[in-house]
Amino acid sequence: MFHVKPSDNASPSHDFGMDTPLARELADLSSRRRALREVNVTFSGETRIFTVSNQKGGVGKTTSAVNLASALAELGAKVLVIDLDPQGNASTALSIPHTADTSSIYDVLINDLPFVEIVQPSPESENLFCAPSTIHLAGAEIELVSQVAREFRLRRALKTYLDDNHMDVVIIDCPPSLGLLTINAFTAATEVLIPIQAEYYALEGLSQLLGNIQMIQKHLNPELHLSTILLTMFDARTRLSQQVADEVRNHFPQQVLDAVIPRSVRVSEAPSFGQTVIAYDGTSAGAVAYREAAVEIAQRGERSSQNKEH
Repeated sequence: MFHVKPSDNASPSHDFGMDTPLARELADLSSRRRALREVNVTFSGETRIFTVSNQKGGVGKTTSAVNLASALAELGAKVLVIDLDPQGNASTALSIPHTADTSSIYDVLINDLPFVEIVQPSPESENLFCAPSTIHLAGAEIELVSQVAREFRLRRALKTYLDDNHMDVVIIDCPPSLGLLTINAFTAATEVLIPIQAEYYALEGLSQLLGNIQMIQKHLNPELHLSTILLTMFDARTRLSQQVADEVRNHFPQQVLDAVIPRSVRVSEAPSFGQTVIAYDGTSAGAVAYREAAVEIAQRGERSSQNKEH
């Protein structure tokens, strides 16, 4: 599994003049950047569809969705982000217009507009695309109730699109609640990615989310599984962050990524400029961490593809 460690040859005291926590941190970050430049991953051609979900708000769900998408696109994957949250924050972060008159995921779900008519390229990368959300999506929960096959509207529209437009990765950003929009995301996806904040009560509500996933598996989408857990807002200086990380790893040893996302001013600032942190400050600690997470996700996909072949 991909996990970058400081080079044995790196000498913080030599490189930075003194052996201080800051010097060691800078040396570690420099070493990780070098390791990332040497990474080479391939994409099998099989489309992986993730839904990024956590019913607990403020855990870095949308932030993780767009930054992982950008980092995967940088690695060479063709990535589609589906913004299924009425707030439209993922669309904003990818510099995608999503005013009220923009054709959006609402029109796909409610008016049967073909997916191809709403997908927009992100200016960040030629490999990065977005199906935007608009304010109309706020009323979609109620409107979906009367729709035929209401739980499968997204799945069917997305399948038709992917039959003619190959994507290596699709990332669906959900609203922080279990309504028909989130159920549509769960039925369209094969993998669930859960960002977990490295703070007190991190696992609160997780059992309910896992119960919802099992319910979807049983009744609507047997292919769905929890594949990835990402620790966010990690503060290495606190014992609490480490305790939460240990607890989550003990419960989900196969799903938790080695990469953890630190608390970062750069990560918080980037959306206000209509950018991911990868584009806003690609050398920052937050950008490096999301790149490491993306590499792990890609490498897991490689291994899974190889196992299927054998």
